[in-house]
Amino acid sequence: EQTHKPLAELMRPQEFSEFLGHQSVVGVQTPLMRSIKETGRLPNLILWGPPGTGKTTFALLLSSLVESEFITVNAVDTGAKKLREIGQAARERRMLFQKSTVLFVDEIHRFNKAQQDVLLPFTERGDLSLVGATTENPSYELNSALLSRSRVLVFEKHKAEDLRILLNSTFEKKGLEKTKLLIEKSENAIL
Repeated sequence: EQTHKPLAELMRPQEFSEFLGHQSVVGVQTPLMRSIKETGRLPNLILWGPPGTGKTTFALLLSSLVESEFITVNAVDTGAKKLREIGQAARERRMLFQKSTVLFVDEIHRFNKAQQDVLLPFTERGDLSLVGATTENPSYELNSALLSRSRVLVFEKHKAEDLRILLNSTFEKKGLEKTKLLIEKSENAIL
């Protein structure tokens, strides 16, 4: 089964110590990460940046920091009815078992206004923590009520040094031999 996964999925960091880049935003010493570790709760977050910058990986790693039910959906195939069901289950989980829920929505910018409005009462009451990933400017794509209840984290393109580390790690983990020509071409493409 492992061999049929895409390389990017096989190389996805499994813990924060493997997560490259964005240390000024999500590093161990940032106020956000200190707050999460102290309280055990996630604030509502919108992760904004180009594809391939680590938004989804960061969201998945967050689940290891909090004792919560972690639910992942893609906005493309999640309708308002399903969001309402998730929100109601999160509310019941919080009220009956004092257990929090984190809802990760990939491509959150694809939700229409009605879908975003469904999430609003659940985020306002603290029934769930929303973590949304988007490649589009959230100021234009998310309604102001939902956006005002969330913290936006900007993910920039990876720096060349981080990509070199990732490339070397991939070769090492896959047991592949590096050739100088391949590394030089890759580094030139990265820069």
